[in-house]
Amino acid sequence: MTVYALAQFTIHDRARYEAYAARFMEAMAGHAGRLLAADEGAQVMEGAWKGDKVVLIEFPDEAALHAWKDSPLYREISKDREAATEGCVLLVKGLG
Repeated sequence: MTVYALAQFTIHDRARYEAYAARFMEAMAGHAGRLLAADEGAQVMEGAWKGDKVVLIEFPDEAALHAWKDSPLYREISKDREAATEGCVLLVKGLG
């Protein structure tokens, strides 16, 4: 079943976040994920949200998401994202 990683966060250290972003696609290479959206201008249509950025990544299944998230290169670069942002990452199951 298709799953999605949905990240919503506020960036408080732009330099460190940019270091992470510069290597993000390298860390995706060789994994089954597909970056669908990365938006710092998302429009709130209902409710309230105070974040800066939304990222949506599609994976064919949970195992593929975890293989990417737990890979040595992603773990290495994610230290910069974790230090530079506040927010959350959700695992969302697709329909079907």
